[in-house]
Amino acid sequence: MDAARKILRRLELLGRISDAPAGITRTFASPAMRRANHLVAGWMREAGLQTRIDAVGNLIGHYPGARPNAKLLLLGSHLDTVRNAGKFDGPLGVVLAIACVEHWHRRKVHFPFAIEILGFADEEGVRYQTTYLGSKAVAGGFDPRDLKRKDADGITMAVAIKNFGGEPARLKSARFDHRKLLGYVEAHIEQGPVLEAKNLSVAIVTGIAGQSRARITFSGRAGHAGTVPMKLRQDALCAAAEFVLQVEALARRTKGLVATVGEICAKPGASNVIPGEVSLTLDVRHARDGLRRSAHRRLTQAARTIARQRKVKLCLENVHEAAAVDCSPTLSARLASAARRCQKKVLQLPSGAGHDAAVMAGITPVAMLFIRCKGGISHHPDESVKVQDVQVAFNVLNDFLFQFAKTHEHV
Repeated sequence: MDAARKILRRLELLGRISDAPAGITRTFASPAMRRANHLVAGWMREAGLQTRIDAVGNLIGHYPGARPNAKLLLLGSHLDTVRNAGKFDGPLGVVLAIACVEHWHRRKVHFPFAIEILGFADEEGVRYQTTYLGSKAVAGGFDPRDLKRKDADGITMAVAIKNFGGEPARLKSARFDHRKLLGYVEAHIEQGPVLEAKNLSVAIVTGIAGQSRARITFSGRAGHAGTVPMKLRQDALCAAAEFVLQVEALARRTKGLVATVGEICAKPGASNVIPGEVSLTLDVRHARDGLRRSAHRRLTQAARTIARQRKVKLCLENVHEAAAVDCSPTLSARLASAARRCQKKVLQLPSGAGHDAAVMAGITPVAMLFIRCKGGISHHPDESVKVQDVQVAFNVLNDFLFQFAKTHEHV
């Protein structure tokens, strides 16, 4: 269990780095992300990796192959977090990968391929309300228009990247050449209760659900809570409340669909004032893209109908869309073979949560390893993993690397 305990000690240290005075919050291009990159880069160098930070702020560690110009196998996950996060969502995949490379480095083993570990700069999309900024840059899908986005303090993304030490004008330089890649493998906590219910440490991910995200604003008219008659009100919060319930109702009657209003802000925000403006977020997910898009269209149309009936204005911005992704059958089979040697049964699970693997699938085959987490809790300080499960994940990933090397001796 020595490897697992070391991984958990490192995650404890990393969990002390935060933009907030209490809890864990690390957002894109923030001072906390700079400190996190510095700490994790040190662990990478101890493990024999050469480190660099690309134009968008991704931390990358390179472990050379047995010969020059070897192709690349990519490992990793993200180092940013949601607000008031747990220690494991994202960073576990990075620190686990470092531990595996360190295992082989201490034995002076190099593979027929090089390994690069990616600590992505942004997966959660907290600061600029658009996800996967790190992996999009690596996969060549970064939208330059996003550089104009502003955070809550009015700082544009371009300025944030520059202040972080990145190069917003050279983001194309972060793109990987797909011809040099063998695949991308990401380990991640399950964020669900299935492994715990099955009493298993790890599972193989079959695919990642597609996502649609939008920001919706209802604009009515603020007024005195005691003097404006009910029939004459244009209450933006009532319009938003009606919409939220329609979101829940549609998701409940559509198999496999999840839809969430996770953030809401009412202005002016006084107890004796009718809300004049309400902004909220909409998150729609399904494993089948057609059903997801249909649900998203129905909900945005519902928002328009509510706005018209309640005589309030509507502003609707689609901020993110990601197609559903199937994991590579070949890579997943090899990962499953490694898992089979480490636990009694191999379970296959879909992922309802998004991951950087979904973006990386655009340039290379991907596979994912789920790790059991207590109660299926994630995006919360109560995230927890067992040391024995981390050890199993370490053994699985190391076995995968060893077996993968055997099949690529002449690549």
